[in-house]
Amino acid sequence: MSLFEAIVIAIVEGLTEFLPVSSTGHMVIVQALLGLEPTGFTKAYMVNIQFGAILSVVVLYWRRFLRSLGFYWKLLVAFIPAAIFGLLFGDAIDRLLENVAVVAAALLLGGIVLLFVDRWFQPKGVNDVSYARAFGIGVFQCLALVPGVSRSAATIIGGMALGLTRKHAAEFSFFLAVPTMAAASGYKLVQGWRVDHDLFAGDNLGILLLGNAVAFVVALLAIRGFVGFLTKHGFKAFGWYRIAVGTLLLVLLAMGTDLNMA
Repeated sequence: MSLFEAIVIAIVEGLTEFLPVSSTGHMVIVQALLGLEPTGFTKAYMVNIQFGAILSVVVLYWRRFLRSLGFYWKLLVAFIPAAIFGLLFGDAIDRLLENVAVVAAALLLGGIVLLFVDRWFQPKGVNDVSYARAFGIGVFQCLALVPGVSRSAATIIGGMALGLTRKHAAEFSFFLAVPTMAAASGYKLVQGWRVDHDLFAGDNLGILLLGNAVAFVVALLAIRGFVGFLTKHGFKAFGWYRIAVGTLLLVLLAMGTDLNMA
């Protein structure tokens, strides 16, 4: 992986991690378009640059992370469902990550859902995330284990379905990303190192650190703009974007374009 390729993927991660468009799906697409083979380092890089993105949440909302112990218990309750499903179906999920057709279909179907979300779920104005709501949002997050299904969209929609306002659902989604992405990144880091002790040796470590730095800066900007846009305009624009990208990919695949990673 060159520095240019690493920066491009990091920018995509920072822009899309907290938007309802699937950061993993976009990184899979970009990886295919760049012609990157799914080597051990490439796979580890795509997961571990999420560290940089989630650090942006801690920096922007640091006061919330110091407010109460109950805040952390609620994040733990919300984190548990995805942790269990991830451990049970990790190998199957990894195989799906190499299939652009799965990502394209998920983007298209998810986009159609986003067109109607604001109509289906009218928030009740609830601002407090109870333990029951936290667990419910965590169950919704399990949907995002399928590449192309946005973790951000799944958890925000889950929060709205349980009565939260768009703004508070989005913020809890950001907070939940911290333990979820940290656990996924840490697990992949250790798993990759066990298989290959030289995985992050030499230039690879520098590339990984640079990618995290780029993802951090871009995610800071993306979060600030997203909350305001979502609160004012809702999900429809993101729905049309997902439909356009998903449809384009399916058309390219139908024409015989090789986008899958061997």
